[in-house]
This record gives sequence, C-alpha cells and structure tokens, in this order.
Amino acid sequence: QVQLVESGGGLVQPGGSLRLSCEVSGFTLNYYAIGWIRQAPGQKREGVACISASDGRADYADSVKGRFTISRDSAGNTVYLQMNSLKPEDTAVYYCAKSGIRICVGEYEYTDWGQGTQVTVSS
Repeated sequence: QVQLVESGGGLVQPGGSLRLSCEVSGFTLNYYAIGWIRQAPGQKREGVACISASDGRADYADSVKGRFTISRDSAGNTVYLQMNSLKPEDTAVYYCAKSGIRICVGEYEYTDWGQGTQVTVSS
C-alpha cells in the first residue's frame, strides 16, 4: 500500500529551476526518511538529497549543495526537491524513495520507490 508518486520533471535550460514533488501514501511521512535519487544514462544511482524523519535534517550530495533544497510537508504528505541553477549534468531520472527507518540511508537501501520523473537540462 506504500506509494510514492513523483511529478514536476521536465525540460529546462541551464540555469533554470524545477520543483519536484513526491506525494506519499500508505505510511506516516514523519516516521521515515525520504530521499531523492537520480540516475543518468549509463550512470549509477546517485543519492541527491534526503530528509530525515527524526529531526528533519537534510543531507545533500556535494554536487547539488547550495543549489537543491529538500523539504517536507507532512500535512500534505509531500516531499519536495527545489532545484535551482540547473546544469546539464543534472539531467537524469529522479526518484523519490522511502527508507525503512527514520534516518537517511544509502541510495540502494531504500525500501519503496516512486516511478521516477525525467529532468532534462539542455539549451
């Protein structure tokens, strides 16, 4: 019954912004960490950002620090990823995923995944 649904991806020019949304159901959002993970063609999965349930702290990959912001709206059962100053290397399928615990986990250790949303950064 756990479900995560991403939305908000699309095509943007370098330097542009997108806001991804992850709507969750089937569990209490504040009890589990939620991560954003991306996978570009020919690349491994890369953990982009994660927000913990315990204290709401956010962790980011070095490649996106200062540009991306993860946030949580418990009342709306939604986790967001605000992406600013987008670069072509940000192009990937972005997934939101639920951890089995309150804290963030590695990109291969999440228990439930959304279907992904494509983000393409190109001029």
